[in-house]
Amino acid sequence: MMALFSQTGQQGFQALLWKCHMLWPVSRCRQLFAASFSIPGREKINYFSFMTSSSTALPVDPKETDVLPTKKRSEIDHEEEKEWDEETEEVPEGKFHFSSSIGAAKKWSTSQVLSRHRFSIVQPPEKPLQAEEWNKLREDYQSPGKFEEVMLNNMIRCNSPIDVAKSLLTDLAKRNGDIAYNVLVKYLTLCVRQGQVSEIRDVYDIMKVRFKVLESGAYSLLIRGLSNSDQWRMALTLLEEVKKIMIPSRTCYESCIKAASRHQEMKLAFELYEAMLAKDVVPTLGILQSFFDFSRHMKDEELQKKLFGILLYLRENQIYPHKTFMQSIKLWFESIPGGNWRGHLTNIKDSGRCPVCNHQLEDSNLTEEEYSNLSKRIIKDVIHGTDTFRKTSPQEFEAFQTFVENRLPFDIVIDGLNVSHIKARRMQCENLFDAVNCLAKENARLLVLGRKHMLKNSSNWKIEIMKEMQNKADFFFAENISDDDAFLLYATLRSGKHCKFVTRDFLRDHKACLSDSGMRHLFRKWQRGHQIAFSASAEGSIKFLPAFCYDCVVQTTGDTWHIPYKDVFEEKYSYQVPTKWLCIRQK
Repeated sequence: MMALFSQTGQQGFQALLWKCHMLWPVSRCRQLFAASFSIPGREKINYFSFMTSSSTALPVDPKETDVLPTKKRSEIDHEEEKEWDEETEEVPEGKFHFSSSIGAAKKWSTSQVLSRHRFSIVQPPEKPLQAEEWNKLREDYQSPGKFEEVMLNNMIRCNSPIDVAKSLLTDLAKRNGDIAYNVLVKYLTLCVRQGQVSEIRDVYDIMKVRFKVLESGAYSLLIRGLSNSDQWRMALTLLEEVKKIMIPSRTCYESCIKAASRHQEMKLAFELYEAMLAKDVVPTLGILQSFFDFSRHMKDEELQKKLFGILLYLRENQIYPHKTFMQSIKLWFESIPGGNWRGHLTNIKDSGRCPVCNHQLEDSNLTEEEYSNLSKRIIKDVIHGTDTFRKTSPQEFEAFQTFVENRLPFDIVIDGLNVSHIKARRMQCENLFDAVNCLAKENARLLVLGRKHMLKNSSNWKIEIMKEMQNKADFFFAENISDDDAFLLYATLRSGKHCKFVTRDFLRDHKACLSDSGMRHLFRKWQRGHQIAFSASAEGSIKFLPAFCYDCVVQTTGDTWHIPYKDVFEEKYSYQVPTKWLCIRQK
């Protein structure tokens, strides 16, 4: 499929071939190296080109390429959580199917090819093509230089037969004498998708001889493909190889952990899990769920402790499992031999008392000491930290502090610009007006954080409406480029433990500025108990959801577990806490 060796002469080639014999058995070497051809101006020399187990020999001109070609990362890397179907331009409605048996080339009519001006992708053929047929398609494509990549993208999208892709690479190797790294990775993607284990191994054999270093995307594909086969231990070997040159991606870890779990090697699976945590690689929910899926009916106290540790990991990081993950947890508990665990799904009301077991959930309020320590640390590390003044000036923030201190305390602090975008088809000032009216009903003292552009008449802001709002709430108008999160935190914390705040911002950046995990945990707990969520109702009004008086995280008393969950997977951290819970108790 590609030229493997530089023109180093027969002696150098024989040494390299001997090295390959050390790597592979003789029968495999005969598979991998098979071609002889002439080079103009030189006597006939036996050169060998790589071919996969089921391909035909590809005579190619040898080129000196022993390092990774220089490519943009976007061309060759693969995203961690990407679906198999790669992003390509939209296929036109009129799909064109090309088919040909290996043999005589066919003539292509105008209606069977895509216009080079109208369309940007091609429909893959259904059968392998000859060189003349590929050339015809390439010539009729609007960007011939990108033809192979676009075609392979669409082969992945359509899950084309491997033989079709191989015939394209055969043609490419014959024409260019080489196959680019990113094209080879796309072929590998198709092989992995179809579980073509022998092809995956052959492509890896090509790569490890051809390139000194592989990209993380290629390693992820190789590990994924091998881990889903009976040769899954080879994926573990590859993972160790990756560790020598980079921190493995969580996709690599996930593939290996799931493979070990499927084969009931739970000790190995947890060793991999602990290794990824040690490298600060965040596990996916799929990794965590797999431990519960493959640990059912096992009577192993050490294993149970590790699974309880995963539940505490969910608690520490405020992770809400989705419904299928929750079901896996429930089934695992109920499968523990002699455990007598029973799980029930329930909704917990504002009181925070579980209707199944009558247990009172943890209070979301911080103690006076916790609140005092958190308030000081936020003001020191977050508000007065280096990141605050990147989008605001010290003079502006000092003016804000004076403004707040002269008006304390507030009951609710509102991120005005954030709230004003709640309904896209209305003027922003009308959205904010509705929010202020709703929150001011119980004579709450409100502080609205705005921007100076709100004070000028425009399509979204009207001076008359703004003046009316200022009769119901205090307003502070910051510069248009200022970041108002620091203002929000300062005013809320200075107002006392009772004060709540309204924003859809996750505040993740500011939590990350806190210097230790204990403070970050307190920050999340304070946020859960003080952030008022809101959304647009079906009737067009703004619906506010008060902060809970109980803490919405995984909780345990030893003989009970309460696990909040969401119906669907949410990859991003959300300030909106679930109301659905799994109650598990031991009888």
